[in-house]
Amino acid sequence: MSQQYPQNPQQPYQGGPAVHPGGPVPPQQPPPQRSWFARHKVLTAVGGVFAFFMVIAIATGGDDTDQGADTTATAPQERAAAEPVEQADDKPAEEKQERSQADRFKAFVAKNGTAAEQAAAEHVTKVQGADKSNGILDSADVYTDFSGGMMGPHQGEGKLLASAFADWKDSDNGLVTVYDKDGEILSNGNF
Repeated sequence: MSQQYPQNPQQPYQGGPAVHPGGPVPPQQPPPQRSWFARHKVLTAVGGVFAFFMVIAIATGGDDTDQGADTTATAPQERAAAEPVEQADDKPAEEKQERSQADRFKAFVAKNGTAAEQAAAEHVTKVQGADKSNGILDSADVYTDFSGGMMGPHQGEGKLLASAFADWKDSDNGLVTVYDKDGEILSNGNF
């Protein structure tokens, strides 16, 4: 019997084309080639991680080198639009720059504040963070020569100073903290 036709009908046919000795040999099929990604698993993983970090960087605002070229021409305009307009003084601009933040705050309260705010502003010794404003999450500190902390006798003056500071500066999410001479918090408020 020949191998080509098996006698048992329940046994499946397992042969291919009949190869006769000395006859032509059919061409061999090359094994199927896997994709580039399947063959280079390490490079695919590294590329995926890199792509992930690029998406995160783009979503959070990109890197500073790209933004630097775009914002240099518009930074003064954006900064001017973001900062609140201060009351105009009769003094030249160069003299305004030389005054400290505390002096500018006291001048604003003296011009625009109530009598109680003006009296409280006389005790201001230092103001920090009033010039640094990004309009999103700003923080400023007002230091005074009061004593007693939040539970002391000058808590009301601390609230007045926080309110006056909110009138002076404006931010979407700013926080001003008023301290006594010992560094204890008198009051705080949003501005």
